[in-house]
Amino acid sequence: MSFLSATLKRVKPSPTIAVTTKAQELQAAGRDVISLGAGEPDFDTPDNIKAAGIAAINNGRTKYTAVDGIPELKKAICAKYDRDNSLIYTPDQVTVGTGGKQVLYNAFMATLNSGDEVIIPAPYWVSYPDMVLMSGGEPVFINTTLEAGFKITGDQLEAAITPKTKWFLFNSPSNPTGAGYSWSELKSLTDVLLRHSHVWVLTDDIYEHLSYDNFKFCTPAQVEPRLHDRTLTMNGVSKAYSMTGWRIGYAAGPINLIEGIRKVQSQSTSNPCSISQWAAVEALNGPQDFIIQNNEMFVRRRDLVVSMLNEAAGIVCPMPEGAFYVYPSITGCIGKTTTAGTMIINDEVFATALLEEVGVAVVFGAAFGLSPNFRVSYATSDDTLKEACTRIQNFCASLS
Repeated sequence: MSFLSATLKRVKPSPTIAVTTKAQELQAAGRDVISLGAGEPDFDTPDNIKAAGIAAINNGRTKYTAVDGIPELKKAICAKYDRDNSLIYTPDQVTVGTGGKQVLYNAFMATLNSGDEVIIPAPYWVSYPDMVLMSGGEPVFINTTLEAGFKITGDQLEAAITPKTKWFLFNSPSNPTGAGYSWSELKSLTDVLLRHSHVWVLTDDIYEHLSYDNFKFCTPAQVEPRLHDRTLTMNGVSKAYSMTGWRIGYAAGPINLIEGIRKVQSQSTSNPCSISQWAAVEALNGPQDFIIQNNEMFVRRRDLVVSMLNEAAGIVCPMPEGAFYVYPSITGCIGKTTTAGTMIINDEVFATALLEEVGVAVVFGAAFGLSPNFRVSYATSDDTLKEACTRIQNFCASLS
């Protein structure tokens, strides 16, 4: 009889963390490895935000805080939603957690009963399905295609909704594809949701400020205000503010839902780090101009990676609207054999051979629920990306 719970058997470890860990182990052993697996900016946290964290330490703001956030941060979050998204919330409609991941997990724990369904477009961030499973729910996937820009349609959403549907989980710009939904594309989804009053919307807006070219970010409750009272709008400071290690995520929604999330957090982690909360106040209230400067570098890197991967034999790489990922297809590589004698039967084998034979770490597409693809994070230097993409080109050219 196993000591571990039955729930744990439904869950798998994070593949993205596994890839990064494997790359680090090989590097520590002396291998020349380029890791394109981590989903975090390579930029340093801005100086004014770091100074706010240091000031919090020096001013003795190192004690327990309210379970789900200090009043100053909740006020800053309300101002952010008003400023950026035309969404009006009061501080009692806001929750702050230890990263966006905890906010999502808390929401599922607070709302899901056994058998409740959560609709998730695929490809998806690797943690979504497992958080649903751990909370007793059942993930229901809607597959997208490269040809459709990795976006679902209103008809697909309509067909996926059942009486058991509790949540529609939405992420734009997307991890892993970088695909972003326009206002009209999102409106086609919110029109469907209006017809199904039992379905709530959980939107992961963590890549909101990483939007490029002419793409304009929008979020469901902004596009359709009638969904405001059954939408949890989640965001955080990790990506846009280069604060991944500070671990601050937040969300706003109906008071009764926020109270449920607070209850879960009160009996698990309690408050997020007090120092990080004060740094997040400065992030949201302080200068925002560096985001534009960082995005200019991300666009240059995106264009470099897309161009070079599309020159690789057997790879097709679409141009994403945001985030810092590309999600190329390797359909043209399936069935071929590497110089080491490995037959590429799927994207996991492709990614493993790429790491072992040429020292480039990427995350295979099956981890995100859609194959045959792989994810590249281009949140690293131009020179590193050029070298990595050259290795990928050479690897693909060597397949026979």
